[in-house]
Amino acid sequence: MKLLTHNFLSSHVKGVGPRGFPLRLQASEVRIMPVEFNPNFVARMIPKLSLGEVPTEPIQGYEQNEDFLRTMHHILLEVEVMEGTLQCPESGRVFPITRGIPNMLLSDEQAET
Repeated sequence: MKLLTHNFLSSHVKGVGPRGFPLRLQASEVRIMPVEFNPNFVARMIPKLSLGEVPTEPIQGYEQNEDFLRTMHHILLEVEVMEGTLQCPESGRVFPITRGIPNMLLSDEQAET
């Protein structure tokens, strides 16, 4: 699972609502998988990210800052969590990550409709 993917996942456990984001990530196996650098893609993704303690507004001119874009490219697209867990911050529900795939399936009784 790429860290970019993690940024868009949230828990849909019944009763959690918007408090199911961001999921806590615990990685037990991480791999670096090289991906061709695409500065335009990375620059378009930056405003869509929720980066926690980072300023909510990107620094002006980041679109032309190649060092910054390469760093974000590496973090978001080349770091792959192969094994680990995602945990809902509200309910505590743990979702496993196996072979790079997060399993967030819930039974009908557990899921918000």
